[in-house]
Amino acid sequence: MGLGTDVRLARLFSHSSGNLFGAAVDHFVGYGDVRKGGLADLPGALGKIMAAGPDSVTIQTGAALRMWAPYAGQAALIVQGGVFTADDRIQHLASTPEDAVRAGADALAVAIPVRGDSEGTYIAWLTESVRAAAKLEVPIVAHVYPRNADKQIIFTPEEIAYAVRIGLETGVDVIKVGYPGDEVAFTEIVRTCPTPIVMAGGPKTGTFEEALEQISQGLRAGAKGAVLGRNLWGATDVTAAGNAFKAVIHDGLTAKAAAKMLED
Repeated sequence: MGLGTDVRLARLFSHSSGNLFGAAVDHFVGYGDVRKGGLADLPGALGKIMAAGPDSVTIQTGAALRMWAPYAGQAALIVQGGVFTADDRIQHLASTPEDAVRAGADALAVAIPVRGDSEGTYIAWLTESVRAAAKLEVPIVAHVYPRNADKQIIFTPEEIAYAVRIGLETGVDVIKVGYPGDEVAFTEIVRTCPTPIVMAGGPKTGTFEEALEQISQGLRAGAKGAVLGRNLWGATDVTAAGNAFKAVIHDGLTAKAAAKMLED
């Protein structure tokens, strides 16, 4: 790791808390009907998220080229390279470290599912991206999602540990994984990984306080922050939800106290 990588990583973790409050709007069209949900109006969703002051935003390269300019300098930009659908109908490494540099991004994210027949293809995405990024000093943020036989994302401690190990052994700079629902197990997973781990904000929880508590537990286990997607842009008041997540991640507010912020 050289100076360029260090500088770019420092932009991601620039808050005095040392943690990352990231937002993700990199949910590819394969997720479903683009006319519905919190990302139906993608520019509008981005504006509401930015009003909450995230440390970083992860977005598809093409969308960033059309939408990011007004927000340049307000947060670190991470462009997403990995594009896949749950059924593997789409499997495409859409962006490279060179694309990230051209977009002015601070890092390239590569989202991959693991387990199953297609696993080798996806792991190759990471190794190829790490190799190419090293020449340009661009950090790679791996989003690693274990799947079961039905290709559903799962969050057991065993599978989250496996996802983390893949990130470590492929040489990425930051590993993003889901919270396994077990603080003790997650503490051990984080403790034994020298690469910084941040939490994925999903899956969608029953209540907003549950989503905040999930993040709080992960932080106590040693995670270096979280990147929020549907629990953020799927909220009724996106900006208020972002402020609540930020209070937990950066200020150490309890989930109960942060949830009350939405009521006040």
